[in-house]
Amino acid sequence: MASSSEKPKSKILILKSSDEDEFEIDESIAIQSGTIKNMMEDDYTHIPLPNVNTQTLIKIIDYMKKHAENTDSNEEDIKTFDKDFVKMKFTEVFGLILAANYLNISGLMDLLCQSVADKIKNKSVKAVRKIFNITNDFTPEEEAKVYEEHKWAHEEGKEHIDESLD
Repeated sequence: MASSSEKPKSKILILKSSDEDEFEIDESIAIQSGTIKNMMEDDYTHIPLPNVNTQTLIKIIDYMKKHAENTDSNEEDIKTFDKDFVKMKFTEVFGLILAANYLNISGLMDLLCQSVADKIKNKSVKAVRKIFNITNDFTPEEEAKVYEEHKWAHEEGKEHIDESLD
């Protein structure tokens, strides 16, 4: 008979990426995902993730392991991990945002969206349009009018405008 001080053994789940690769993960880690948690409640142990490719899933699993409740990481370790975790190109961040949204991992969504906000801060309008693939539907006259109406937004910190795309 097991003593009451022993922790119940948690299940191992198998996550299957859209590339058909499978990853074993402890349910205590995977529970950070609302999507996976719902499937676990329906007694799934083999969980297909058709909207998440292998490279993205590897990064998400790393994130969940570091942010698990029963991790040995302290707050400073997690802050350092998060800072390094978001050092990637916009296309990678956008892919992770889509996957984090699909998997309903709110902490990861918050981290990634804040990362995007930080990265586009002080970017020019032209650079932001390119980053988000937004077509400029203003005529040059309309654009000049908007610029003139909101000149205050373009003047302050003009010397710090960043034209780079990453």
